[in-house]
Amino acid sequence: MTVLRVDGTARRLRFGEIAMPCAIGRGGVCQIADKREGDGCTPLGRWPLRGVLLRPGKAQSHGIRLPWRWVRDGDGWSDDPADPAYNRPVRLPRAFSAENLLRADDAYDVIVVLGHNDAPPVPGRGSAIFFHLSEGRPTAGCVAVERADMLRLLPMLQPGDGMEII
Repeated sequence: MTVLRVDGTARRLRFGEIAMPCAIGRGGVCQIADKREGDGCTPLGRWPLRGVLLRPGKAQSHGIRLPWRWVRDGDGWSDDPADPAYNRPVRLPRAFSAENLLRADDAYDVIVVLGHNDAPPVPGRGSAIFFHLSEGRPTAGCVAVERADMLRLLPMLQPGDGMEII
């Protein structure tokens, strides 16, 4: 397993010899036991890379070795602890709260889904913790890098790799 290492204090991501700035949650980092839905905190720990979601016309699939798929209209991610599909991909519209994966900004043009709180999901312990594109500001709990850095990293990532947030 190769690991993307995120230093939450320094706001730096390292992958082998490659290092780059990254954004983390507006609430900083927190212990996994303290993570709560909506707290803006990036959870410490090691999370498997589950797969990649790409926005058509905004990202390329060439060279990606992780499982991937195109994001479609109506794709969302449940962030409602009362939803039986909490912290899972869902179809919109929905009776429960869910994040739209086709955002107005470019942050979700490339999403690497992290295996945080997904085996199985514990309601209220955090959802939609992704590795995505930076918008030049802190995230809601994800890790984000500039587009050029993400496009450089994506072809190097493979099944079994993970992200460690320290």
